[in-house]
Amino acid sequence: MDIELSQQDQDFRQDVRQFFADNAYKAGEDYAEWRLEWFKKAAEKGGWDVPKWSPEFGGPGWTPTQHYIWEQETARATLPWDMPFGVGMVAPIIMAYGNKAQQDRFLPDIRARRVNWCQGYSEPGAGSDLASLKTRAELSADGSHYVVNGTKIWTTAAHIADWIFCLTRTDDSGKKQEGITFLLFPMKQDGIEVKPIITLGGAHSVNTVYLTDVKVPVENRIGEQGKGWTYAKGLLQHERTGLAGLSRSLVALEGLRDNARSVPRGNSTLMDDPAFRAKAAELEIDLMAAEFTELRSLASAAAGAAPGPESSILKLKGTEIQQRIQKLTVEAGGIYSAAWGPKPVGNSFAKGGMAGYLASRAYTIYGGASEVQKDVVAKNVLGIKRSSR
Repeated sequence: MDIELSQQDQDFRQDVRQFFADNAYKAGEDYAEWRLEWFKKAAEKGGWDVPKWSPEFGGPGWTPTQHYIWEQETARATLPWDMPFGVGMVAPIIMAYGNKAQQDRFLPDIRARRVNWCQGYSEPGAGSDLASLKTRAELSADGSHYVVNGTKIWTTAAHIADWIFCLTRTDDSGKKQEGITFLLFPMKQDGIEVKPIITLGGAHSVNTVYLTDVKVPVENRIGEQGKGWTYAKGLLQHERTGLAGLSRSLVALEGLRDNARSVPRGNSTLMDDPAFRAKAAELEIDLMAAEFTELRSLASAAAGAAPGPESSILKLKGTEIQQRIQKLTVEAGGIYSAAWGPKPVGNSFAKGGMAGYLASRAYTIYGGASEVQKDVVAKNVLGIKRSSR
């Protein structure tokens, strides 16, 4: 695949870099004001605040190469904090399956970052086997609203979210993939309780959400009742492509090499150790291979195709690569990586390396476990069918 940049693409890269430089956060600024101003200026550039949205909804309409350049440059720049659940996940579903009234109601606030969203998918006993979810939504006798009861788990940012997009079961008489309905409802209402889950690294980002007799107006249903699994699959494909994080991994690998050069090893440094250098080189080769897959995916998207099984390949390989980088960072930190507490011991990167390693254990689970991705690839890429036995 030819990825030589045209002059137009090189000019675009310079334009992106200049925008980031001109609008970088300055010490002492009010971060909240800077953040909103950054997105406002990005919107004025022609949809740079919503790079993956189609031109129909205000996106930039970039070529695959421009998307590739954007991903590379954003991995190196300091961008405003931005949760993916609104702009990158529920918005594409509302665009594709929501009605005009829902698009007009929800998309402006999502784009303006006025509303934080969370994702109500996984449940106790329905994580990787998401279609087995049991949270029920009963339609009222007058057909005006649903009453939702159940439990969602591992819900990222539920404690700060304003709204949730939630998979619920409205019928269990057929296949488990049928009878699932996609609902949107606010988090700040009676019947919703959020309890924190502290992860292995000591952070609070995920939660358990208990839903008890939560009323959801029927106009907050996306698409048809019972068709939510179709919409959910589309959202997961968008999510999995983003979770691959290939450009971020390239930057992280560069940082790992720099850190290894600061670790003495005999008369030289750890980066000069043949075994360590070989591991870093193998990571770079695998990253390059994944990048070509990403470019093919972008080219397909630019031609109007929805994300396909390549999103599973990217998620599978991308998250494994992220884990390997974190593991190698711990190896570079040596005995100092085992230290815990408020201050680092030994090499400054060692403490962060261990925290990153612990957090990375979840990378191959959320967004669809690696086993699920392998099933998707086997079925849709390799054409392997399940045995009837």
